[in-house]
Amino acid sequence: MKIKTPKLLLAAALMFCATIAAAQEARVYTEGPVTHVSYIKIKPGMFDAYMKYLDTDYKQLMDEAKKQGIILDYKVFQTTEAHVASDPDMVLFVVYKNMAALDSLYEKMEPIMAKAMGTRQKRADAAVSREAMRDILGDRYIRELTLK
Repeated sequence: MKIKTPKLLLAAALMFCATIAAAQEARVYTEGPVTHVSYIKIKPGMFDAYMKYLDTDYKQLMDEAKKQGIILDYKVFQTTEAHVASDPDMVLFVVYKNMAALDSLYEKMEPIMAKAMGTRQKRADAAVSREAMRDILGDRYIRELTLK
């Protein structure tokens, strides 16, 4: 009875590996870039002020990150209609090559943030002023799947 147990375990392990290999071969897609999506609700009367921030500090930060290859792209979208009061007014996209690009992201971005926006205290003050312009309703990461 003791001899059959290792053989059964080996057979089960081989079947498991074969199943995983078959599933990978059967995929009809490849995993693509990962996008961080932020949903923004702009406070009344603050649209122009928030757009000015996006056109200055944010744009400088994103352009430099793109130049250094930390991000692939970024986009700013305005929504066209709200279905409920809690819907976002704006959606921000930041596109990364893959999930691994998020590893040590803060360490990669810190020198760019310091150059674009100044000291940590200045950045903290700027974050407080951005809070006066908008609320972040939420965010998520989405991955592009390319069909073969």
